[in-house]
Amino acid sequence: MSLNEVWEAASATPFTPLVNKDSQFSVGFNLLLIALVTTTLFGLNRSFLNIVSLGVPASLAFGFGAVFMICAVGVYV
Repeated sequence: MSLNEVWEAASATPFTPLVNKDSQFSVGFNLLLIALVTTTLFGLNRSFLNIVSLGVPASLAFGFGAVFMICAVGVYV
């Protein structure tokens, strides 16, 4: 299958995002709030078990929340 055929086949199915543009702000804000809470809980008791149960989800929530907030408010140069 050539690249041109893939391009033509993709035009029939447009991209629909998982989170709509209207709700990106609330999703990003909630993810950042969850990251703040779980980071605080992780800071109270730092152990190896809490790295897996609180540290990793907190970092993922912060990363995705920051990206959603950037997409929601826009980046103007």
